[in-house]
Amino acid sequence: MIVAVVVLVSLTAAGGLALTALGERVRPAWTAVVPVVSLGLAAVLAWAAGPASDGVVQATTLLAVVTAVTAGGPVATAVLRSADPTSAAAGGPGDPEVLRGGAWIGLLERAAVAGTLLAGWPEGLAVLLAVKGLGRFAELRAPAAAERFILGTLASALWAVACVGVVLLVRR
Repeated sequence: MIVAVVVLVSLTAAGGLALTALGERVRPAWTAVVPVVSLGLAAVLAWAAGPASDGVVQATTLLAVVTAVTAGGPVATAVLRSADPTSAAAGGPGDPEVLRGGAWIGLLERAAVAGTLLAGWPEGLAVLLAVKGLGRFAELRAPAAAERFILGTLASALWAVACVGVVLLVRR
Protein backbone atom coordinates (compact mmCIF):
# COMPACT_ATOMS: atom_id res chain seq x y z
CA MET A 1 0.00 0.00 0.00
CA ILE A 2 2.88 2.36 0.73
CA VAL A 3 4.11 1.87 -2.84
CA ALA A 4 0.73 3.12 -4.04
CA VAL A 5 1.22 6.26 -1.93
CA VAL A 6 4.59 6.95 -3.54
CA VAL A 7 3.17 6.30 -7.02
CA LEU A 8 0.17 8.58 -6.40
CA VAL A 9 2.33 11.40 -5.06
CA SER A 10 4.65 10.98 -8.08
CA LEU A 11 1.71 11.10 -10.49
CA THR A 12 0.32 14.16 -8.71
CA ALA A 13 3.67 15.92 -9.08
CA ALA A 14 3.90 14.98 -12.77
CA GLY A 15 0.29 15.98 -13.38
CA GLY A 16 0.84 19.30 -11.65
CA LEU A 17 3.88 19.93 -13.80
CA ALA A 18 1.88 19.10 -16.94
CA LEU A 19 -0.99 21.38 -15.88
CA THR A 20 1.44 24.18 -15.07
CA ALA A 21 3.08 23.75 -18.48
CA LEU A 22 -0.31 24.15 -20.16
CA GLY A 23 -0.56 27.63 -18.73
CA GLU A 24 -3.37 29.38 -16.91
CA ARG A 25 -5.06 30.62 -20.07
CA VAL A 26 -5.39 27.18 -21.63
CA ARG A 27 -6.20 24.75 -18.85
CA PRO A 28 -9.80 24.50 -17.64
CA ALA A 29 -10.40 25.12 -13.93
CA TRP A 30 -11.87 21.64 -13.41
CA THR A 31 -8.49 20.03 -14.13
CA ALA A 32 -7.36 21.03 -10.63
CA VAL A 33 -9.72 18.37 -9.27
CA VAL A 34 -7.34 15.66 -10.52
CA PRO A 35 -4.36 16.55 -8.30
CA VAL A 36 -6.64 17.21 -5.31
CA VAL A 37 -8.29 13.80 -5.63
CA SER A 38 -4.97 12.08 -6.27
CA LEU A 39 -3.33 13.66 -3.22
CA GLY A 40 -6.41 12.89 -1.11
CA LEU A 41 -6.26 9.25 -2.15
CA ALA A 42 -2.54 9.16 -1.34
CA ALA A 43 -3.31 10.55 2.13
CA VAL A 44 -5.98 7.93 2.78
CA LEU A 45 -3.65 5.14 1.67
CA ALA A 46 -0.79 6.55 3.78
CA TRP A 47 -3.06 6.68 6.80
CA ALA A 48 -4.17 3.09 6.23
CA ALA A 49 -0.65 1.79 5.53
CA GLY A 50 1.04 3.03 8.66
CA PRO A 51 4.71 3.95 9.05
CA ALA A 52 7.18 3.35 6.25
CA SER A 53 10.93 2.74 6.07
CA ASP A 54 13.35 5.67 6.09
CA GLY A 55 14.05 5.39 2.38
CA VAL A 56 10.35 5.56 1.51
CA VAL A 57 9.86 8.51 3.87
CA GLN A 58 12.74 10.37 2.21
CA ALA A 59 11.40 9.67 -1.28
CA THR A 60 7.89 10.69 -0.26
CA THR A 61 9.23 13.87 1.32
CA LEU A 62 11.03 14.88 -1.87
CA LEU A 63 8.02 14.02 -4.03
CA ALA A 64 5.64 15.87 -1.70
CA VAL A 65 7.70 19.06 -1.92
CA VAL A 66 7.79 18.76 -5.72
CA THR A 67 4.04 18.13 -5.69
CA ALA A 68 3.45 21.16 -3.47
CA VAL A 69 5.42 23.37 -5.85
CA THR A 70 4.22 22.02 -9.19
CA ALA A 71 0.54 21.31 -8.58
CA GLY A 72 -0.20 24.25 -6.30
CA GLY A 73 -0.47 26.76 -9.14
CA PRO A 74 -3.31 24.98 -10.93
CA VAL A 75 -5.11 24.47 -7.62
CA ALA A 76 -4.77 28.14 -6.61
CA THR A 77 -5.87 29.30 -10.06
CA ALA A 78 -8.93 27.05 -9.90
CA VAL A 79 -9.87 28.51 -6.51
CA LEU A 80 -9.53 32.04 -7.90
CA ARG A 81 -11.65 31.19 -10.93
CA SER A 82 -14.29 29.52 -8.76
CA ALA A 83 -14.45 32.49 -6.42
CA ASP A 84 -15.06 34.94 -9.27
CA PRO A 85 -15.77 33.26 -12.62
CA THR A 86 -16.38 36.65 -14.29
CA SER A 87 -12.88 37.85 -13.43
CA ALA A 88 -10.00 37.14 -15.75
CA ALA A 89 -8.38 34.61 -13.42
CA ALA A 90 -5.55 34.08 -15.84
CA GLY A 91 -5.34 37.80 -16.44
CA GLY A 92 -3.92 39.53 -19.42
CA PRO A 93 -0.97 41.89 -19.40
CA GLY A 94 -3.21 44.89 -18.85
CA ASP A 95 -5.40 43.30 -16.19
CA PRO A 96 -5.13 45.50 -13.07
CA GLU A 97 -6.40 42.70 -10.80
CA VAL A 98 -3.41 40.49 -11.49
CA LEU A 99 -0.47 40.91 -9.17
CA ARG A 100 2.70 40.64 -11.24
CA GLY A 101 5.02 37.79 -10.37
CA GLY A 102 2.30 35.88 -8.53
CA ALA A 103 3.05 32.56 -10.21
CA TRP A 104 6.74 32.69 -9.26
CA ILE A 105 5.97 33.94 -5.78
CA GLY A 106 3.48 31.07 -5.39
CA LEU A 107 6.13 28.50 -6.35
CA LEU A 108 8.55 29.88 -3.79
CA GLU A 109 5.82 30.26 -1.17
CA ARG A 110 4.74 26.62 -1.45
CA ALA A 111 8.36 25.43 -1.26
CA ALA A 112 8.88 27.59 1.84
CA VAL A 113 5.65 26.41 3.50
CA ALA A 114 6.59 22.78 2.91
CA GLY A 115 10.15 23.43 4.08
CA THR A 116 9.18 25.12 7.34
CA LEU A 117 6.70 22.39 8.22
CA LEU A 118 9.06 19.56 7.31
CA ALA A 119 11.82 21.23 9.33
CA GLY A 120 9.52 21.23 12.36
CA TRP A 121 9.25 25.03 12.47
CA PRO A 122 5.55 25.85 12.00
CA GLU A 123 6.20 29.37 13.30
CA GLY A 124 7.95 29.94 9.98
CA LEU A 125 4.51 30.07 8.35
CA ALA A 126 3.72 33.27 10.22
CA VAL A 127 7.04 34.79 9.17
CA LEU A 128 6.57 33.71 5.57
CA LEU A 129 3.02 35.04 5.25
CA ALA A 130 3.92 38.29 7.03
CA VAL A 131 6.82 38.92 4.65
CA LYS A 132 4.60 38.15 1.68
CA GLY A 133 1.92 40.55 2.91
CA LEU A 134 4.42 43.32 3.57
CA GLY A 135 5.96 42.83 0.15
CA ARG A 136 2.58 43.28 -1.54
CA PHE A 137 1.20 45.91 0.84
CA ALA A 138 1.25 48.82 -1.63
CA GLU A 139 -0.50 46.77 -4.32
CA LEU A 140 -3.31 45.60 -2.03
CA ARG A 141 -5.20 48.89 -1.89
CA ALA A 142 -7.49 47.75 -4.70
CA PRO A 143 -10.21 45.48 -3.26
CA ALA A 144 -10.00 43.04 -6.18
CA ALA A 145 -6.23 42.70 -5.77
CA ALA A 146 -6.55 42.18 -2.01
CA GLU A 147 -9.19 39.49 -2.50
CA ARG A 148 -7.08 37.68 -5.11
CA PHE A 149 -4.05 37.93 -2.81
CA ILE A 150 -5.89 36.41 0.16
CA LEU A 151 -7.59 33.64 -1.82
CA GLY A 152 -4.47 32.76 -3.79
CA THR A 153 -2.26 32.74 -0.71
CA LEU A 154 -4.65 30.57 1.32
CA ALA A 155 -5.22 28.10 -1.52
CA SER A 156 -1.50 27.88 -2.21
CA ALA A 157 -0.50 27.48 1.44
CA LEU A 158 -3.25 24.93 2.16
CA TRP A 159 -2.14 22.87 -0.81
CA ALA A 160 1.45 22.82 0.47
CA VAL A 161 0.21 21.87 3.95
CA ALA A 162 -1.81 19.01 2.45
CA CYS A 163 1.27 17.73 0.62
CA VAL A 164 3.27 17.79 3.86
CA GLY A 165 0.37 16.02 5.56
CA VAL A 166 0.94 12.99 3.35
CA VAL A 167 4.57 12.90 4.47
CA LEU A 168 3.54 13.07 8.12
CA LEU A 169 1.14 10.17 7.59
CA VAL A 170 3.92 8.12 5.98
CA ARG A 171 6.38 9.01 8.80
CA ARG A 172 4.24 8.11 11.79
